[in-house]
Amino acid sequence: MSLLNNVKITRVLAAVSDGQAASATDILDMSGFEGVMFIAKVADVTSGSVLTLQVQQDALNGAGSMANLTGAVATYTAGATDADDDLLVVDVYKPEKQYVRAVLTSATQNAVKDGVIAIQYGPVRKVPITQGSTVLASAFVASPAE
Repeated sequence: MSLLNNVKITRVLAAVSDGQAASATDILDMSGFEGVMFIAKVADVTSGSVLTLQVQQDALNGAGSMANLTGAVATYTAGATDADDDLLVVDVYKPEKQYVRAVLTSATQNAVKDGVIAIQYGPVRKVPITQGSTVLASAFVASPAE
């Protein structure tokens, strides 16, 4: 009944200051999950910045041979302040390999990256899910009174 008990939420990239470099997230092990949604938040984005969130996968837990997944990319070209404090989202259902990560890039102009959250869903073994160390506190209520 609870989404919180059926997904694993992890902050996979902390905030990154202004710039145009690519920022790779932590690598996630997809064992026991059917899919993952990456949610990237940007902060101050300069007009003309091209923002891209791309998901990659590999059979090994290492950054060296990660390969881009076809179609698993969200791209946006920012206008004057229209991207400030907004999100890019990519959802990958049933990746073919065990390990995945996302890469958040700003090109052409600077953008502050405010971090990336990953939500692994579709647990195939056990629920409720135990949240990772990046979740400080959580709560679930059903039919709460005022």
